[in-house]
Amino acid sequence: MTTSSVSKGCFVFKPSAKKKKTSLGFEDYFTHAGECTENSEVRFRLFHDLWNTIKIHTQVLQDELNRKILDSLLDFTRKCSSIRQHSDWASQMRASEIPTAALVLGVNVPDHDMTFQSLSDLLQQSVTPHVASVQAKECGALKHLMKRVLERLMDTVVAVDDEDEEEVEQTSAPLHKSVHCSLGILCDWYNTNTKKANTPGKKRSSPVRDEHQQPPVVIIFKDLEAFNPRVLQDFILICSRYVEHLPLMFIFGIATSPSTIQHMLPHSVSSLLCIELYQSLSCTQHLATLIDTLILTHQFPFKLNGKVMQVLISIFLYHDFSVRNFIKGVQLALLEHFHSQPLSVLCCKKKEALLNVMQLSHSDLERIRQLPSFKTYVEKQESQEQVNLLKNDTHLKEVCQKLIKDLHKYHKNYYPVLSCLHTLTSSLPRYPLGKQMRELHLTCLEKNVWENEDYQSAMKLLKMLAKDELITLLQRCAEILQPVNSKRMKRAHVQLEELLTRLKQLDTATETAPIVEDIITSPLKNLQKKTNLFELKKTLLEMNESRRAKKLTPFEILRNEAIEFIDSLVKSHLSPPESQTLNEVCYYSSSASVRRHLNATPRTSIQAALSSPYYFLQNDSLKTEDGTVSNAAPDICIAYKLHLECGRLINLYDWLEAYATVVSAADGNNPDSDTFGKVDEVKHARFIQAVSELEFLGFIKSTKQKTDHVARLTWGGC
Repeated sequence: MTTSSVSKGCFVFKPSAKKKKTSLGFEDYFTHAGECTENSEVRFRLFHDLWNTIKIHTQVLQDELNRKILDSLLDFTRKCSSIRQHSDWASQMRASEIPTAALVLGVNVPDHDMTFQSLSDLLQQSVTPHVASVQAKECGALKHLMKRVLERLMDTVVAVDDEDEEEVEQTSAPLHKSVHCSLGILCDWYNTNTKKANTPGKKRSSPVRDEHQQPPVVIIFKDLEAFNPRVLQDFILICSRYVEHLPLMFIFGIATSPSTIQHMLPHSVSSLLCIELYQSLSCTQHLATLIDTLILTHQFPFKLNGKVMQVLISIFLYHDFSVRNFIKGVQLALLEHFHSQPLSVLCCKKKEALLNVMQLSHSDLERIRQLPSFKTYVEKQESQEQVNLLKNDTHLKEVCQKLIKDLHKYHKNYYPVLSCLHTLTSSLPRYPLGKQMRELHLTCLEKNVWENEDYQSAMKLLKMLAKDELITLLQRCAEILQPVNSKRMKRAHVQLEELLTRLKQLDTATETAPIVEDIITSPLKNLQKKTNLFELKKTLLEMNESRRAKKLTPFEILRNEAIEFIDSLVKSHLSPPESQTLNEVCYYSSSASVRRHLNATPRTSIQAALSSPYYFLQNDSLKTEDGTVSNAAPDICIAYKLHLECGRLINLYDWLEAYATVVSAADGNNPDSDTFGKVDEVKHARFIQAVSELEFLGFIKSTKQKTDHVARLTWGGC
């Protein structure tokens, strides 16, 4: 496309509507990208429905876990608002201070936003419409803090100074009229709004506001530790001057310790605050409840392999303590499973899975025949059945329906028995099978748990329990088994109730029955005064046997019977998932993919890109062997490869000479010519740019030991 003009200029040509590229949505990437595109639309629908269900359950659970601390904060705001209405001396003294709630949330900072959002919504719904939340990154100076608070309370544009006011007028003057940044302006605005809300002709929107004619003005500091102490001190001092005219209230979000307030605020400032401390549920307890409720249940067909769970838990424990990021990891595993596994069309509810089995194509059935668990199942069958499974597609579909039913029954029985075993062993000394149920679950995923030495020691400890402790634990197990809709679990519940009845009857029987002691005659009395060595040995053996064959009490017999019953349940239902046929349909096992996406290593990726640029640029001229770098590689790759050959200190002139030699070979210059390897201005500039980029990436730094040297910072790797 050309144009003619008298003078030179820049001309813009809008592309036609036909040439516009339509952007692909998430569903299009899911269904059309990747190698396995069969049944992709069905798998996307199953993924979407399952994730929405998990997301809703997660939000409900988190709201329940945070309800106690949020209700306490709501009561605190109501109490502080009501104190201002009283006229006694103590209330007036309290009213001269700013009510402050110090909310200790823990170091799981990514989860704080969700907690503060819920708190802000609840405050606006039931206590006050005047709530403002601020973060340290947007409040570097006092004027910025004042501006953010006033803008979010008054819902208008606030001018800080002349320059900002001009900028505001240019950007959003048609929408709002800017006001001056002052708490006096906020007081006038608050009094005006309060008078409007209290006029007798208007209905009030909330019954809570009828009680409090002056709803409090709540300011939430999300990350107190990150605020500039001087800015925070000045803001509190200013607010204390207006506390008689404006019912202010602060909420401090603290990640580390309540002593942070003492470190940031001197006594002259902290004395202006009336502080109450609130402690939220710890992130480890939050995660344990989340895993027990949403992952260790048969409600959702998607399951995580033991290695994948260990990766997610280790990232949680050793990186950020974030429950939110843990849920994102589960979402990533769910997405990867449905995207990379064509047989994930069977990872759904039982009825839908049975219908999807009958719609499997021949290629899907061939994939089932290649599964390791199905191969093991085929090897256990008779020869004629093996032929039918490998050749007859119709027969295979019928068998797959039976196997899917067995897999769902396995999950329905597995988790109640797992919970019972955890209930019995979590109170034992030194926690032989773990303190959390997820630890016991990971042990069961690895191998048969009853073959573990810790399990054997746990069973021995259970056989030493007192009667009251045993009855209490068995009653908890009965409560776990009672709601389970499974024939085997109902049968187990009936047997457990019978054992409990016998134990309670044993209590009453021992109270009424007389105690009868068996008179055991000692073999030593039958010995003669003079005896030989053979008879003495025989007598001692008889004494040992009599001690071993000591008669057990009725309680000990019942206790052993109860423990053996639990042991039989464990051996019947807690076999590893790998022993179940078609377990690959529901279990996601690619721990390397989860680690690569969630626990990224940028330094390793950068080193790999600098060492092997061909795999990133896909240029045939960069393809080399034996780990060398092509002469035609980018300058930074050549400089990086040369710096790997140096020691701790790198001579810049020698580095430049080596770089010029490599670049001259890439330009095709004759090696015998005098100009080969000489440094000209262009090569010098390219080298300086490459060195600057390496310094920016953190591979080298300047050193004061030698002015013409740089220090190398990285060792090993690519």
